[in-house]
Amino acid sequence: MPGYTAINAKMLQVDIAPGREAYSRRGAMLAYTGHVDFAPTATAGQGIGGALGRAVAGEREAMMHVTGHGTVLFGRGGLETHVVELRGDTLFVEADRLLVHDASLQTGTMFMGEQGGLRGVVRGAVTGQGLFTTTLTGHGSVAVLAHGGVLELPIRPDRPVHVDPQAYVAHRGDVENRLATAAGLRDLVGRGSGEAFQLRLSGTGSVFVQASEEKI
Repeated sequence: MPGYTAINAKMLQVDIAPGREAYSRRGAMLAYTGHVDFAPTATAGQGIGGALGRAVAGEREAMMHVTGHGTVLFGRGGLETHVVELRGDTLFVEADRLLVHDASLQTGTMFMGEQGGLRGVVRGAVTGQGLFTTTLTGHGSVAVLAHGGVLELPIRPDRPVHVDPQAYVAHRGDVENRLATAAGLRDLVGRGSGEAFQLRLSGTGSVFVQASEEKI
């Protein structure tokens, strides 16, 4: 697998070699050494069906297939990067959060209605997540973008986690993600949707939360 090394909070170094390829967000390459090729890709490993679904919904992010032999520095817009190591599990993440990931990971597209039916669709509309989310499954590395750093919070069957929709980055594991309406005086005088609406994540896994309510 490509080796992912944090140069600082906003720059990530990825080693590329034959059999150790990656997909990166277009425009995220800052510099590289060696013989590395960057080719536009319409699917980024998702398959034609998933790519078309996201394109129709206007939620597809342009990606590059990174091959060759060398070292690449990645970053995007001064945002902070966070590396997630997958070990046979699945990461659910918005496409605009992806910076770079191993090409060996199985990439898919999940319709929000698959998690909660109509409530899942409503959740996507209210939180700005859209109708689809990206899934990455297998063994390998994923680098995501965030404002102000990322904290991984554990989710247990006896301890669900409530997250401000604007602070949500991604989640992993066997987790149900639902939109919940908060109750209380605070929500009547709150600052925004994060006060009145929350994401309730239950099951077994973890959720990644950024230290900001600013969306990408």
